Amino acid sequence: MAERRPPRDPFAGGPGIPVPEHGAWLRRGISRDGGPLLEDREVVWLQAGPYYADSRGFAGTTSFDGSQVHFHHLTGEPGEDAGTFRREGANLVERGTNPDGSTFLEVWTPLPGAEGAAGSWSGRDHHVVRVGRHVVHVDSRAGTYWRL
Repeated sequence: MAERRPPRDPFAGGPGIPVPEHGAWLRRGISRDGGPLLEDREVVWLQAGPYYADSRGFAGTTSFDGSQVHFHHLTGEPGEDAGTFRREGANLVERGTNPDGSTFLEVWTPLPGAEGAAGSWSGRDHHVVRVGRHVVHVDSRAGTYWRL
């Protein structure tokens, strides 16, 4: 994939913002430890109220502490991660620190077709989130994205 430079720093000054309660987002790139912004696969994140699903294979609930958004993994890849979000035009830019101390910056672009029905369903070993025409299913093995 094409190499791109990270966007200008949208994090200068002030705390982050909460994520929208309804949205479908495509990751446009990730910068690791200050490196170039790259993308090598399709990553989709859906948010329906407090519930989210990420096509990388984790799903659960989000919370906002006034500065950072916390992603509580309830299905799939275990753990919790946190990031600070800012708007840059229509995009959301997320900056965070991984459990191993490495850092990341991700750029998320809204997907068309997110209008309409939204919901979240879960069972003992799976979680599904739908936002408009987008669905992400997560279980203990993987995350899967479909566009209806």
